[in-house]
Amino acid sequence: CLGFFDSVNDPAVANVLFDTAKQWLQSKGMEAMDGPINFGDRDKWWGLMVEGFDKEPMYGMSFNPSYYEALFEGYGFQNFYNQFYYAMNVEDPLPEKFAERFAKFNAKPGYEAKHVKIAHLDKYAGDFATVYNAAWAQHGEAKEITKEQVMKLFNKMKPIMDERTVWFAYYKEEPIAMFINIPDLNQYFKHFNGKLGWMQKLHLVWMKFRGVNKRLTGLAFGVVPKYQALGVDSYLIYACGQFVQGKGWYEQYEMGWAGDWNPKMVNIYKSLGGKQSRRMVTYRFIFDNLHRFERHPEMDYK
Repeated sequence: CLGFFDSVNDPAVANVLFDTAKQWLQSKGMEAMDGPINFGDRDKWWGLMVEGFDKEPMYGMSFNPSYYEALFEGYGFQNFYNQFYYAMNVEDPLPEKFAERFAKFNAKPGYEAKHVKIAHLDKYAGDFATVYNAAWAQHGEAKEITKEQVMKLFNKMKPIMDERTVWFAYYKEEPIAMFINIPDLNQYFKHFNGKLGWMQKLHLVWMKFRGVNKRLTGLAFGVVPKYQALGVDSYLIYACGQFVQGKGWYEQYEMGWAGDWNPKMVNIYKSLGGKQSRRMVTYRFIFDNLHRFERHPEMDYK
């Protein structure tokens, strides 16, 4: 993979970087390179922004000069997959079919949707791991995650987590879906001039207490496979929306990216009323034409 790419608008300069990465990867036995990715999981700083330059970036989102697209494609990189972001106003009415599904599940014994309690994050760490591993890891789209790893993540998120926007759905007390949203950290960090000392941390706590951050971003969403296609996704989203709307806590909501290889997730975003706000591209470059280029396969929901 190729990451941390930074170049002036000059193909000759960019090609030196691409060539160097290619040669190093070939020396390690690789036959292709994907990029730009900034190493780690796909939830942060992944892909090249090609649409959406007129909007402030959310925390964890790639934000690069627009000419990078021409540099990558001029070298021979091809579009491996698109990453779509969707946005909406928090107070936008939710679709009627979401309300109908919410009412249906709310009337069924055993189903429950609720937001987390910060005091009991240990329990929710286990619930997160259960849903994540069933919804994503088993499809080969991510590595399995342990409760301990999730707890480390939750502890890092704790200072900025809003328990009112982190939701789980249960059936007979077993976790079956999750809808994880957090305030956009860039709405805090943009005031700190690149610093994060104790003064900035106190300022962050003050801003959180005052509720000055009006932007919410999607972090994770998933439904255990055997509960997919039943409407549990709509049930959970509507439960969260019904709770958050009308309170003035947030004004804008931007969902985490969905790959074009995951049409079910893209359709959920669209059916919710989201409008495409940005597009990233993850590129692939095949070395020496050793293999035929193929785009990322569509997700198998079986």
